[in-house]
Amino acid sequence: MAADEQEDEDAIVNRISLFLSTFTLAVSAGAVLLLPFSIISNEILLSFPQNYYIQWLNGSLIHGLWNLASLFSNLCLFVLMPFAFFFLESEGFAGLKKGIRARILETLVMLILLALLILGIVWVASALIDNDAASMESLYDLWEFYLPYLYSCISLMGCLLLLLCTPVGLSRMFAVMGQLLVKPTILEDLDEQMYIITLEEEAIQRRLNGISSTVEYQTAELERELEKVKSKKTNLERRKKASAWERNLVYPAVMILLLIETSISVLLVALNILYLLVDETAMPKGSGGPGIGNASLSTFGFVGAALEIILIFYLMVSSVVGFYSLRFFENFTPRKDDTTMTKIIGNCVSILVLSSALPVMSRTLGITRFDLLGDFGRFNWLGNFYIVLSYNLLFAIVTTLCLVRKFTSAVREELLKALGLDKLHLSNNPRDSEAKPSANGHQKTL
Repeated sequence: MAADEQEDEDAIVNRISLFLSTFTLAVSAGAVLLLPFSIISNEILLSFPQNYYIQWLNGSLIHGLWNLASLFSNLCLFVLMPFAFFFLESEGFAGLKKGIRARILETLVMLILLALLILGIVWVASALIDNDAASMESLYDLWEFYLPYLYSCISLMGCLLLLLCTPVGLSRMFAVMGQLLVKPTILEDLDEQMYIITLEEEAIQRRLNGISSTVEYQTAELERELEKVKSKKTNLERRKKASAWERNLVYPAVMILLLIETSISVLLVALNILYLLVDETAMPKGSGGPGIGNASLSTFGFVGAALEIILIFYLMVSSVVGFYSLRFFENFTPRKDDTTMTKIIGNCVSILVLSSALPVMSRTLGITRFDLLGDFGRFNWLGNFYIVLSYNLLFAIVTTLCLVRKFTSAVREELLKALGLDKLHLSNNPRDSEAKPSANGHQKTL
């Protein structure tokens, strides 16, 4: 009876945490769509200023959406997600009756202590950085000063994370699309891959038939491995049945499109560096701007706005791919039927930080000239010329290095083979030098 009540209680807690995580992902999606919606709205208002059917679309609405995005991002980041985590880990204080109420009480106490700790750190940090009288005040200006200051710090960390993830993701996008699309025959031999995967399946099946049913752990491990091999075989069969146009046209077209988008992104960042050096209005903060619906922010009108939107989405997808490609976050990747609720909460927080920093990064890099509205435009570090210039330089340099490393890896491997250095295991993966299991289940060694 007690065990059933505990299971029901855990189910309710997991359901509430999952609902809060879903809401956080919705806020993240809103933050991603915020800048593209504002850009296209500006072009629509400029093209149809007197149209009756778009009178509802105005600057006040767009400003309100930016303020709501900032509000809900703060709410999810500082209240809902910490509540979901503490609620999931809580058990109730000792001496109190166990149940949902006891867990909620413990969660609220933990949230209050966390809020006091964070606000104390922010107050001390702001007092140390700014020596004016306003920064030495007590916590009366909590809403107007300290929360925006804290969100500015989070945004800066998000932009630094994007600076790390996006260049890696831009180079990884080619490999990811190569796995999803069917390559031309000259680039991959599907018959050989089918032969190898069939041998692996038969080897695992023989090992399963030869293992006693009493060894449950090893049997379960081999069954999972067999399922993965069957899934790969099904995928290979689908790729083998692909039509000729899908094999020979789609893959090169997508690769060329990715290369064009990446090149345009780097070119825009390079141009933005030049603008920063000669024009102070290129700074993401303090440029003022003509206002929504008064002037086009793109030289090419609708076409330029559409290109900006495509690049913004491309950078967001690349940043997510790069985030999960980093070694530090490899184990953070969610997997089907193998993801704990704590890991789900961590992933939601990470996506929220990345998506909230996306408009700031897009404006800082010069991908768009649309001015940041609401609290997004109040970040102090956006007015620092050296920070903004360094950010642009680092992005351009790191992205270029990642792309050069990506496209020259095959040449390096061929050179190593030609020089006979490939046997020295000079690859980046330390596990390449280890013995790998062959298709028959035995260790293959030199």
